[in-house]
Amino acid sequence: MEEHLVKRKSPEQPAETRMERLRYRVEEARSFNLLSDTFMSVALRDQAAAQEVIRIFTGIPDLKIVSLSTQVRLPRMVSHDAILDVVAEDSSGKIYNIEVQRADNLDHAKRVRYYGAMLDTACLEKGAGYEELPEVYVIYLSERDLWKAGKTVYTVEKKLSGTEIPYSDGMHIIFANAEANDGTEIARTMQYFKVSDPMDQSHGALSKRVHYLKCEEGGRQEMCEISEKIYNEGVADGRIEGRIEGRNEGRLEIQKETAITLAERGMSISEIAEIIKVSDRVVEGWLSEGSDPAK
Repeated sequence: MEEHLVKRKSPEQPAETRMERLRYRVEEARSFNLLSDTFMSVALRDQAAAQEVIRIFTGIPDLKIVSLSTQVRLPRMVSHDAILDVVAEDSSGKIYNIEVQRADNLDHAKRVRYYGAMLDTACLEKGAGYEELPEVYVIYLSERDLWKAGKTVYTVEKKLSGTEIPYSDGMHIIFANAEANDGTEIARTMQYFKVSDPMDQSHGALSKRVHYLKCEEGGRQEMCEISEKIYNEGVADGRIEGRIEGRNEGRLEIQKETAITLAERGMSISEIAEIIKVSDRVVEGWLSEGSDPAK
């Protein structure tokens, strides 16, 4: 089940706050990359793109994704909910969870443990035997090298102490980062995640999806959704605060710059006008060469 977007604030919201919000959204839109969990979740809604990514990170070249969800909320009655970025199932019943984490001050190992436990709980129906638990792959992507050993990929291997006997519980954990570049295919993919250049077509279906979202008309609405979600996340994290000070013409200049940027992203005049809370005529004037934002 996908997480619903928070509705826009009411028109009574101060204009300064609204303009700060728009400016933030536009600035974020210019630098979207796949190491943003929000952008990645939208990019990997496309089944072919998600399949491409999962094949690369698992090393299973022929897996077929048959079910896919993003921003999956797993509710709990006695503990806090988990929202998983991407969850997919292949034709053999294996489950894949892709997570992006940019924070450095977390216990990443325990976070992965929690994700795995939540997936197990969600996948095992009441009355079913434990042998029916599916194979689960947690693919945990980060900007930094969390383990600081200079490797792009760290695969968790479980063995019985003092032996080479594998401890196979069906949980596969893969850590990958964009900081260490060891020249492998996964390293190249992580570098692509970090840049997400829509002109780079080196990653098949994933590259096509990124190009669609950033450059093509049809990706406009989805990009607007990404902007909205990133803004709401920023509010929740306390990263957006304060007010835009200055005279009214300064605020109008920000509105004009925002309108031009959104138009470059392929938005129609009426959509821009609705977001900025001005008339279509004003937006048309701003988009015309030599228009004066104070008019």
